[in-house]
Amino acid sequence: MKPDLHLLETEFSFKTSRSGGAGGQHVNKVSTKVELDFNISESKSLTDEQKEFLLEKLGSKLTNDGILQIISQSERSQLGNKKIVIEKFYELINECYIIRKKRKATKVPNAVKKKRLLNKKFKSELKKLRRKDF
Repeated sequence: MKPDLHLLETEFSFKTSRSGGAGGQHVNKVSTKVELDFNISESKSLTDEQKEFLLEKLGSKLTNDGILQIISQSERSQLGNKKIVIEKFYELINECYIIRKKRKATKVPNAVKKKRLLNKKFKSELKKLRRKDF
């Protein structure tokens, strides 16, 4: 079951720091980079089943402590980066709950097999005709 994402917002912790890249003096004096930290295993809003599910799905995106970190520094304002980070969080959680279709194995049709064999036979005959000692 999918968790209520707006309840999780109370458990976010934000860190800000100076962004890298171009921007001149403004970049050097303003902390616009925003990092969202969300500890899945210590969340009070998630059930144990939801925690296990998210830890399994997001395993590669978590730190060693089980904290999901999302960073944004694309905007020039801290508020803009904060909005982007929250949107990324929602997208990531929603992606976990999308059920992927399983791939159906298909069989190569007989007509395709026959066509390939005929083509091979034709090529070999052509090459036989090119030889001097046929």
